[in-house]
Amino acid sequence: MLDDAPLTIGIDRVGLAVRDVALSRDFFCECLGWSVVGEDQGHPAAFVSDGTGIVTLWQVEVPANCVPFNRRSNVGLRHLALKVANLGVLEALHTRAAAWPGTVIELAPQRSSKGTKMRFMVREPGGTRIEFTCMARAQ
Repeated sequence: MLDDAPLTIGIDRVGLAVRDVALSRDFFCECLGWSVVGEDQGHPAAFVSDGTGIVTLWQVEVPANCVPFNRRSNVGLRHLALKVANLGVLEALHTRAAAWPGTVIELAPQRSSKGTKMRFMVREPGGTRIEFTCMARAQ
């Protein structure tokens, strides 16, 4: 019997279409420290994990024809938001991501609009926007 509780129990995985699966896989694994938990050369795709969640990276069919996501005109994933442990990790990750080849920093570390979190935003080498967040220090 169904009650008022949610009918789902969490996110199994997120699938992202990327320009270059190898570049995106390397960003997740080498820059962020994730692990490859599976691959499918037929599509091609890579399944990567931080130990708590899985992201599937799917190669677009014609990379030269793909266009970046535009939140004002596209339906779909606007960005992927990932939590980090604290402000020190956030700042270190920002430095690392800013130096990563092909990564574009869209927002430098800053307080979120409500002031409860710190965040920064990148466009990783495969084209996906990723936000990194942590709880802000008390003011």
